[in-house]
Amino acid sequence: MSTADNNPRLTPPQPAIKWNHTPELIKTKTDEEITANRQALDSIANLPKADCNFQSVFEAITKANTVLSKETSPLIFYTHVTPNDDLRAASIAAEETLDKYSVEAEMRVDVYRSVLNAEENIKETNPNLTPEQRRLVEKTVLEGKRAGLGLPETERGKLKTLKEELAKACQDFSNNCNQEKGYMDFTVEQLRGVPQKTIDGYKKVEDDKVRVTFKTPDTVPVMKYAELPETRKAMFAGSEDRLKINVPVMDKVLDLRRQCTELLGYDTWAQYVLEDRMIKSPEKAAEFLEDLREKLHPVGVADRKALLELKKSECERLNIPFDNELYVWDWRYYDRLYAEKTVNMDNEFIKAHFPANVVIPAVLDIYKQLLNVRIEEVPNAVVWHEDVKQYAAWDLDATDQSGFLGYLHLDLFPRQNKYGHAAVWGLISGYETDDGGRSYPVTCMVANLAKPTDNDPGLLSHDDVVTFFHEMGHAWHGLLSRTKYARFHGTSVSRDFVEAPSQMLENWCFERVVLEKISRHHETQLPLPDEAIESIIKSRYLDVGLFYLRQVYIGMFDQALHTSKEKINATEKWNELRETISLVKGFEKAMWKPGFGSVGHLVGGYDAQYYGYAYSLVIAYDMYETIFKADPLSPAAGKRYRDSILKPGGSRDELASVEEFLGRPYNAEAFQKALFNSDASSGSHL
Repeated sequence: MSTADNNPRLTPPQPAIKWNHTPELIKTKTDEEITANRQALDSIANLPKADCNFQSVFEAITKANTVLSKETSPLIFYTHVTPNDDLRAASIAAEETLDKYSVEAEMRVDVYRSVLNAEENIKETNPNLTPEQRRLVEKTVLEGKRAGLGLPETERGKLKTLKEELAKACQDFSNNCNQEKGYMDFTVEQLRGVPQKTIDGYKKVEDDKVRVTFKTPDTVPVMKYAELPETRKAMFAGSEDRLKINVPVMDKVLDLRRQCTELLGYDTWAQYVLEDRMIKSPEKAAEFLEDLREKLHPVGVADRKALLELKKSECERLNIPFDNELYVWDWRYYDRLYAEKTVNMDNEFIKAHFPANVVIPAVLDIYKQLLNVRIEEVPNAVVWHEDVKQYAAWDLDATDQSGFLGYLHLDLFPRQNKYGHAAVWGLISGYETDDGGRSYPVTCMVANLAKPTDNDPGLLSHDDVVTFFHEMGHAWHGLLSRTKYARFHGTSVSRDFVEAPSQMLENWCFERVVLEKISRHHETQLPLPDEAIESIIKSRYLDVGLFYLRQVYIGMFDQALHTSKEKINATEKWNELRETISLVKGFEKAMWKPGFGSVGHLVGGYDAQYYGYAYSLVIAYDMYETIFKADPLSPAAGKRYRDSILKPGGSRDELASVEEFLGRPYNAEAFQKALFNSDASSGSHL
């Protein structure tokens, strides 16, 4: 897989990572880098006040932290992807050590004293700092304040201990998610309706059963196609219950966050987190979510009515009782049927046109055209698993090393002990070196797409295609950013903006010109016919009310956890909100399951920020409609996007980047027109 075309193969100015670390090396390297970082911070802390300036303090801190991250990030990445138990154990141990040290480092009041001295001296001398350098000063000072470095010594000690315990609890939650190996066994009769090709791909077990894991490629076909509601209910129950081990872990996480909040002088953890986000406060987040819920509710009610009518007919066909309830395990099944009947959406026919070995290079070619980039597979790459591909990324017209962008890894197919969803890791950030050159970024996309084999073309659903397109957007954000400092590189932007660029790019998967380019039937090699493409385009806003109400429900659940000042029963809140907000019925109370145990966002940087998925959509729709809609593959629009949104990363205020891109402040008109077929009203909080 390569998009090199006829360009000459160039030698990258930076060698590729060799993923041949041993458990012993991981431990030794982690300890060495922590020692070096501690010594660097010691030197900064010992500076006389007169010697504290931008270079000796702010640049020195960010340089030390950049080196630590650059050298250790690959070591702890093994936690998510390695099939080697010893290597994973070493990686987990290294992450625990680094988490503990990060608390120590951020709680160093002696270093913060030098920060404040440098800030004071800068105000007096008024050096000619660039906007990115001034942002570095502002962010560093704010971080010290938010870390509690202004607290009395006794309280700082308590906070340090709490933060260490919190980091460990969050890692325990994530490790449980990564190492989950659950499954359910079904007879072929129980899976009636599931495509035979899918059933053939499941592992055969005794008693004429097949094994369905809780990995997405296994579970989704059951939820979408199994005719027997008992099968879907059992699959859903197992999935919701598979990480109940995380219930006490989440209780501990929330308790520690509440204690930290109290020491830091914030009302709630949400108030603490959102202070430094675009939305600024939990009150604004709640207002946004409630406003979106109110707009979506009548749409969701209509969607629910349509699906119930379909369910009634289906129950008659299958000769099973109809109880006039839409259950959570019904939704995917009837959503699929609704699309088939309403817009003639034949998911299996469409899926047959998306073999992985066609879609993946085709999507990469779309990005090549749009962003003026290309990738070349690294020969003889040393990676963590045979499925992984390592690429060097270049400007499309690069003729020398100045056109090098960085390295991309693709780890796309499911296996045990691997991260269970889809995500991109910015493993190493790019930055400007002391000699004016560059240290280049390293990114990795991890997914769980159907794997092509000799007997299976690895067919992807359209949802899979959208996911791949979305995640590649994050990968290119990391590769095309060009900041002076690593801490502002790529996706190092506000959490409630980070999804907007990739959400914007999902629109390409509903454009005829793109669908024609990325589809080829695995047997005939013909692209999707016009009627199938039309079905995909029309299906986009079918059942949109129920779909986005689920996002609102999870966002409100997240806010409920992190605005509560007392212990909260997360399992009860998870199930209560699902029924009241998302309009689908779950289990009876005695059977409630802790489905939140698999939501890694709650400990993986989205705490009190899950609303951001919907919040950033408003910006994403405006960017697409304004700049790309007329010509989605326009290289000129792609260059504008690359220069205004991707290149600056977090080196400036995100709204400034959006305003430069659009030529004006963003608004909600495109979002509301798409979802509600209405114009933005002056009273809208969206």
